[in-house]
Amino acid sequence: MSRPAPPQQALDGPTQASRWKAQTCRQRLNSRDGSPSAGRSGTLCGLHSRESWVRGSGVAWCTGLCCASAVPCLKVCAGCSRMPSAAGRGQGQDRRPESDESSAADDYAKERYGVSSMIQSQEKPDRVLIRIKDLTVEKADEVVWVRGRIHTSRAKGKQCFLVLRQQQFNIQALVAVGQHASKQMVKFAANINKESIVDVEGVVRKAHQKIGGCTQQDVELHVQRIYVISLAEPRLPLQLDDAVRPEVEGEEDGRATVNQDTRLDNRVIDLRTSTSQAIFCLQSGICQLFRETLLRKGFVEIQTPKIISAASEGGANVFTVSYFKSSAYLAQSPQLYKQMCICADFEKVFCVGPVFRAEDSNTHRHLTEFVGLDIEMAFNYHYHEVVDEIANTFVQIFKGLQERFQTEIQTVNKQFPCEPFKFLEPTLRLEYREAVAMLKEAGIEMGDEEDLSTPNEKLLGRLVKEKYDTDFYILDKYPLAVRPFYTMPDPVNPKNSNSYDMFMRGEEILSGAQRIHDPQLLTERAQHHGIDLEKIKAYIDSFRFGAPPHAGGGIGLERVTMLYLGLHNVRQTSMFPRDPKRLTP
Repeated sequence: MSRPAPPQQALDGPTQASRWKAQTCRQRLNSRDGSPSAGRSGTLCGLHSRESWVRGSGVAWCTGLCCASAVPCLKVCAGCSRMPSAAGRGQGQDRRPESDESSAADDYAKERYGVSSMIQSQEKPDRVLIRIKDLTVEKADEVVWVRGRIHTSRAKGKQCFLVLRQQQFNIQALVAVGQHASKQMVKFAANINKESIVDVEGVVRKAHQKIGGCTQQDVELHVQRIYVISLAEPRLPLQLDDAVRPEVEGEEDGRATVNQDTRLDNRVIDLRTSTSQAIFCLQSGICQLFRETLLRKGFVEIQTPKIISAASEGGANVFTVSYFKSSAYLAQSPQLYKQMCICADFEKVFCVGPVFRAEDSNTHRHLTEFVGLDIEMAFNYHYHEVVDEIANTFVQIFKGLQERFQTEIQTVNKQFPCEPFKFLEPTLRLEYREAVAMLKEAGIEMGDEEDLSTPNEKLLGRLVKEKYDTDFYILDKYPLAVRPFYTMPDPVNPKNSNSYDMFMRGEEILSGAQRIHDPQLLTERAQHHGIDLEKIKAYIDSFRFGAPPHAGGGIGLERVTMLYLGLHNVRQTSMFPRDPKRLTP
């Protein structure tokens, strides 16, 4: 079949060529069995509501124009697996990978680049993909395949420099005209949109000098093949380089930074940054170390219900949900069920799961849903046995983070500088009255039975750091009046309780206590707090058949992550945060 002449329409050069190419590809498809409509699938283009032209898995381009940039809509050509040319090259314009049609016949590398068909699990190739973090000088001169995102691209003459990113690791890749790459291939690579996912085959070469801005500074990848696996849209809602720029640098040189709402509105993009990747890898490590430590100590992991019949702690800060013909609540805490497990002779239990708090608190450290790390344990004679066990668990977590996650800590510190986290062995323990005395000495006016406010917590943290040089400490013997109904009173001073909080960098991260295990005293305390006894009958009844003395506590995972890294907002350490003003994404 002879090649048709391009349509004589008043179009810009590249746009005209691309439309002509689309028509050519359509004719190729239609002509395969001689029918003018054999290639039509009836599949609609999502952007222009035009039909795609399909034969088998091949798709010809939609000929509609993109309203934003007056360039052709991007569809894969079934005949040549190429993408159309872009009309513009300025900032903010559509940067589509392009091929040089006029010299396509001379493109000796045309099989070495292009757009892969959609991966629909059609096959299981023998190709092995190497992780970018594993590309070191030990692999010099090896031919490898890697999959990564286009982080940046820079064309210079007959070569193009790409930075390929995979999680928080990246490597420089060079596409240069030569034996394996034609000028069309270089041009194609240079115009792949940022954040597109590509498969690259290349030779690992030792760098002549360290490559700044890349985690793999000692090697680079000399590209022999490059295929687009998933193409990103040309306009990103935020630039990743802006999202990892320290705010101080942005203030000093006027370069852009990204505010919190923009990050959270576009969380999927924000989570790709090296900082976010490091934060959540470290957070995963906290969970892993928590589990490892407690399992070593003989604890059993349990799962507790999150839909309950009554407010866990008798408060009003619960979410009500419709439960068939009645109402139920989302659990504020697994507290009651942990205790019931102790009464069932599990002795040592822990759980990891969501916790819901209907508190209209728009602060840097409050969320309406967070991940709770909860512990409960029977003891022999004194609740300090449990306090010591929990404190030691934290120490093991801190040590594990220092040993296993230095790379992640350093990555976060580049954007959010912070002093290293300090802790003591054994952990510093102060009584509440001692903390009040320290605050009063610093000029704070407060009563002996008054709860700590957030500003006073932070001030106390600074005072403790100055005096004891630790960021982690315990406050013991809280006033009974500020604790939940199930807290055991202090046998010596009935105004106090056998309860404790643990702090990191001057902010509470755990609240715990010895629980009342006597049903009569528990009933009296529940009545004192105005709780409907009928709604907690099953809970109280669980203590009527013999219950060991026990204690425990609840930890907020996001808050621990935030404070260990010295960050300033818990939304940075919640993957998809929920607060009174945010319910999406």
